[in-house]
Amino acid sequence: MNYAATLAVLVVLAFCFPLTVQLAAQVGVPEAVVISLLGALVTFGLATFTVRWQVNRHRAHLARLEAARAQVAADPQNPRAYFVGGEHLGTLLLRLDRRREAAEVIDRYARLGGARESEIVALREALSRAERRQRRAQGRNA
Repeated sequence: MNYAATLAVLVVLAFCFPLTVQLAAQVGVPEAVVISLLGALVTFGLATFTVRWQVNRHRAHLARLEAARAQVAADPQNPRAYFVGGEHLGTLLLRLDRRREAAEVIDRYARLGGARESEIVALREALSRAERRQRRAQGRNA
């Protein structure tokens, strides 16, 4: 089902809710059953919307990651090639929970001549925060 169809179904459900409850009551279906069924449909709609939103957001992150990787591959000695839309390749990797790759990218970026020290420090701090979160999560799971 595409987005327009999903939205249309949700709009129809929202406007038809009172009519559906009245019609079901006239037919003899208890109001609680109708409300429960419509509540389940609304929950399904919200779940569908949430999943689609998260998948699209993840796809956008992956597209930005690929664009950044292509820029770095094209010009690995240019510090600005490590940025896409104002965001560093290392930050993108950390957001996707790829700490090992992020550490390698941050080290390569730090060795470049035109890299700013403040950016390097911020990236290393973000990496250390991600590693601390991972250790805490592993400690809770153990």
